[in-house]
Amino acid sequence: MSERVAVRKTYKLFIGGKFPRSESGRSYIVQDSNVVLASRKDARDAVVAARAAVKGWAGATAYNRGQILYRVAEMLEGRREQFVALGVPADEVDAAIDRWVWYAGWSDKLPQVYGGANPVAGPYFNLSAPEPTGVVAVVAPEAPALLGLVSVIAPAIVTGNTVVVAASPAQPLPAVTLAEVLATSDLPGGVVNILTGPITETAPTLAAHMDVNAIDLTGVSDAELAAELEVKAAENLKRVLRPAPASHDWFADPGLARMTTLLETKTVWHPKGV
Repeated sequence: MSERVAVRKTYKLFIGGKFPRSESGRSYIVQDSNVVLASRKDARDAVVAARAAVKGWAGATAYNRGQILYRVAEMLEGRREQFVALGVPADEVDAAIDRWVWYAGWSDKLPQVYGGANPVAGPYFNLSAPEPTGVVAVVAPEAPALLGLVSVIAPAIVTGNTVVVAASPAQPLPAVTLAEVLATSDLPGGVVNILTGPITETAPTLAAHMDVNAIDLTGVSDAELAAELEVKAAENLKRVLRPAPASHDWFADPGLARMTTLLETKTVWHPKGV
């Protein structure tokens, strides 16, 4: 009997809740698996999917978004050993699961902390309430590949934004495997879209895209590339989160900054009754 030839797994993109191949047909090999090289066309398709999902996701109740994030944590817990087998340290997988739970808990509490009634002179109520920015492009950190990825996705979507993520090109398997988790976690299609391959191809397209409202440059380690992306983002006044320092501790308490930075504040005036 001849020796069996193993079937190499092909990881596809995650766009609009589906797993399409790249229109370019390109791929590269990581850990004996084929990983798609996303093109500029794929990046544009991902933005279209993210924009289509904004209304439904932003309109969902904060409680519902929290439930879905908690469901992601549940599904990730069930596939814990799969991520460990990919080379993700066990403590990082545990921290990533806990990070989903942490942000899920904030979903219906952030408006109370970040919004509220404002004192005004006159017979009026003046109320400030946080609202999502819209479509957020994210360059995920190179490492830790899973915890860093979760730490940039979760705060963006728990606040009602949708995201297009350029995953770590060197360590894409945790990202594409997380996509499989998200696809089975009640998360509406298009809320999270994941691209793989060199960020030098997809990130400039996302930074210049007129239908992207904010860009998170956390994972951009090249100062020249970061500056280029900021210039492109300025064309439609995107909100920009600058690259994280190399010394950033992803295991530390994340705080509220990543959530509040991706929110707009809506203020409403209403006359008091007689």
